[in-house]
Amino acid sequence: MLDGWLDYHRSTLAWKCEGLKDEQLRSTPLLPSELSLLGLVRHMAEVERYWFREIMLGADLPELYSTSEDPDGDFHFTDEDSWSESEEVWQTEVELARQAAAGHSLDLVSDPGSHHRGEVFSLRWVYNHMIEEYARHNGHADLLREHIDGATGE
Repeated sequence: MLDGWLDYHRSTLAWKCEGLKDEQLRSTPLLPSELSLLGLVRHMAEVERYWFREIMLGADLPELYSTSEDPDGDFHFTDEDSWSESEEVWQTEVELARQAAAGHSLDLVSDPGSHHRGEVFSLRWVYNHMIEEYARHNGHADLLREHIDGATGE
């Protein structure tokens, strides 16, 4: 059930981006917010990587987009950053997250050293958090898409 809900929300974000041009995906129509559909996809790639591979597996991975100088780097991009590259990175991180969770009990707990505050998380908690994270950002995506081209949906 958790896999199903998480995949539902992953596909909802992809659907909200479907059929748009790079310019539209990069747009920030909800000023003063810097939110864009491209930024949300880049953010979710970072979140997938962080929770499933860094926290649950203890992998020491570099940030994809954020830096110490720009902790919101996933939402700040240059003219060279494209939808196709960002979508590919996101889909790769989704697949790596699936692999990281595969075959593990939902009661698997992270190493306290994998989180900067020393907290421990179960895989069950991570799934629920990811569902919540996608659901919240899919609400943002709904508003962005409606402002971009008027499209609304479920």
